[in-house]
Amino acid sequence: MSATIDHRQLYRLPWSLPDNGIAWLEPTKKCNLACLGCYRENDPRGHKTLDEVRHDLDVFKRFRTVDGVSIAGGDPLVHPEIVEIVRMVAQDGLKPIVNTNGLALTEELLGELKGAGLAGFTFHIDSKQGRPRWKDADEIELCELRQHYAEMVAAAGGMGCSFNATVYEDTLRYVPDIVQWAQRNIEIVHTVVFIAFRAGVVGGNFDHYVRGEPVDFSTMPYATTDQTPHELQSTDIVAEIRKRFPDFAPAAYLNGTERPDTFKWLLTGRLGTKERVYGYVGARSMELAQTFHHLATGRYLAYTRPQTLGHGRAMLLLSALDPRLRTIARRWLAAGARRPSRLLERLRFQSVMIIQPADIYEDGRQNMCDGCPDLTVWNDRLVWSCRLEEPERFGDFVQMVPKSG
Repeated sequence: MSATIDHRQLYRLPWSLPDNGIAWLEPTKKCNLACLGCYRENDPRGHKTLDEVRHDLDVFKRFRTVDGVSIAGGDPLVHPEIVEIVRMVAQDGLKPIVNTNGLALTEELLGELKGAGLAGFTFHIDSKQGRPRWKDADEIELCELRQHYAEMVAAAGGMGCSFNATVYEDTLRYVPDIVQWAQRNIEIVHTVVFIAFRAGVVGGNFDHYVRGEPVDFSTMPYATTDQTPHELQSTDIVAEIRKRFPDFAPAAYLNGTERPDTFKWLLTGRLGTKERVYGYVGARSMELAQTFHHLATGRYLAYTRPQTLGHGRAMLLLSALDPRLRTIARRWLAAGARRPSRLLERLRFQSVMIIQPADIYEDGRQNMCDGCPDLTVWNDRLVWSCRLEEPERFGDFVQMVPKSG
């Protein structure tokens, strides 16, 4: 059962095509894993040169004001010049974030990346990756691996640490376990992200065209002949989390390009300690954070430094503007009345994000993320990174047309 959420009660994130929180840089197509949910072809020859990376960054600077740059791929840590790429982004005054499966991360490389100005990591870890030594592990068991990377980044200091996982119909039940694990590690884990699985079905109800010409969609890395529908929604993930955390409440969203009431990105933040979450911030808190950051820097906020996330008590000063913060303040004060030492504990802010990729409707419309943060560069254009294979193979994005009869 999906959760019922009224988008009018949430803050619609102000991100747009030219003014956004994030840019998505892909310096390589090479990867050292083969994940079921991946939408990129693994190309061992797929490294970009530093000049090509510089060009991509210049395209972003020309078209898109951003706060941070997600360095992805492929797996960016296999790029032989990843340290220089991070330094290049940081020298542009942006926050470089490495999106990685973590396999190639060593203590030495971690130190070099920090020295180059890395702002943080996002580790992709889930049970459909076929990881060496973890092939039979479920999502709960994989929290041991998540713990390893979180402690590794925390020991180096000064960098954010986030985790994402693709969610499948048979792994949905584990989502609350990851949320709970993240709470226990709220001091060193700053964001957890859940991405609903999607696959492109071949031989189904659609013909595929690019600029009016038919194309062979089966060549896409995310194409499958399995006719099983994969229509997991962001609201399904919310409902699953609420089974264990009934007051879990998103505060902000991005809608779809075809339907304004679809939740392509759902974002919330919670305040608490590793023993207890006191509550979830509201839409006003999200709006204030984006607005003040934009006024101060000219950019919308995407990544918050970990030092800032430890000042949750300061956020309570905004309780007059956010009803949910008032609830958090009451719970915190009540807990302090029962045990005064709790009032001296540091309240920390932790984000939980849910992403719902492309939806394909019966008439062939493709419901993408409106204001998508993860746009990348192709032929000096900004294009959806999750569908980059389409213009690379066919010269443009694939259109789906219902089969007649």
